Amino acid sequence: MCFLQRQRKPNLFWVSAISPMAVVAVGCLYAYLGHGEQHGIAIVGDLKKGLNPSSIHYLNFDSRYLPATIRAGVVTGLISMVEGIAIGRSFAIIKNEQIDGNKEMIAYGFMNIIGSLTSCYLTTGPFSKTAVNVNSGCKTPMANVVQGFCMMLTLLFLAPIFSYTPLVALAAIIMSAMLGLINYEEMYHLYKVDKFDFAICMAAFFGVSFGSMDIGLLLSVGLSLLRALLYVARPAACKLGRLPNTSLYRDTEQYPETMSLEGILVLQLGSPVYFANCSYIRERILRYINEEDAVTVYRTEHILLDLSGVASIDMSGIDTFIELIRVLKGKHIKLGIVNPRIEVLEKMALAKFVDVLGKQAFYLSIEEAIQSCRFTMDTSTKEEALGSSKTEDVV
Repeated sequence: MCFLQRQRKPNLFWVSAISPMAVVAVGCLYAYLGHGEQHGIAIVGDLKKGLNPSSIHYLNFDSRYLPATIRAGVVTGLISMVEGIAIGRSFAIIKNEQIDGNKEMIAYGFMNIIGSLTSCYLTTGPFSKTAVNVNSGCKTPMANVVQGFCMMLTLLFLAPIFSYTPLVALAAIIMSAMLGLINYEEMYHLYKVDKFDFAICMAAFFGVSFGSMDIGLLLSVGLSLLRALLYVARPAACKLGRLPNTSLYRDTEQYPETMSLEGILVLQLGSPVYFANCSYIRERILRYINEEDAVTVYRTEHILLDLSGVASIDMSGIDTFIELIRVLKGKHIKLGIVNPRIEVLEKMALAKFVDVLGKQAFYLSIEEAIQSCRFTMDTSTKEEALGSSKTEDVV
């Protein structure tokens, strides 16, 4: 709420800056004078004066403890890294700024190395502290230096006073900061544009609100990975047709006015071909052939695969194309490859796929491939006609 007030009335920036401290001060006085702990009000509890002691002498590289330590370190390090970078990018978008993920990781690592020598727990970019900083109008990292200095003075001289701070007061500060960061318009925009993105947003929101930051991150990252796996396992493919009075070939679903080619089927693949999706690609190509033969009077004789959108291919993908050649040969259909990228072409050459298919089946453009297929079809038609005439003469 203070964030909204500061946006509407910039002159009252000091209100949002001192509000958290005022809430803590009033809460401490109320809990102290009213003996809140005796009436069921949860407070922070006993706080001792002084800075954290050195913990260098606790360093232990005994092999008995290293496996558990490494596992805990890897898990907590990954979670803190994802949490910190995600929070940093979220607030950077609000401020229309850019952050460098590599620098963030270096900063977290340096802080944790220094902190581990002074009895500190895992350091990350917490949502609560970041939200309070944004709502208080902090602009530069110097704010953290001032906060650290004030925290040092508090630990040295004022720690027992804050032992009466009600936990509800701390929760109110965090919740008020979080409410000012909820962008309802962006959520509605996500709902209109992409329902899956909206689902990821809601999973992160409710996970953080009713669980913890870790739960929200795990839900959102897990759904994002699931979406990526679905895209990899079910890559985009489309049938191309020629636009009237042009030499341009476009998706027949996006441009219904495109014209089909007699006996020639042109397909475009738009993603890398891996072991995870090669079977789907083979089945999709064969399905396209069956659908084409069902709606046209001409039998498919040539199929052209436009690989300009395929950035990479593995051996499973190449083996799938070899198997596809055998299947198409049984159907008396010839396969052609159009405009493969240099990485894909090099792998095909090393795997001897170019020798299996033949160099003449590789083309630079769809138009060149179409002309070659038509020439082949015309030649075979003439040969069939000449052979039938000779047969009639003999008879």
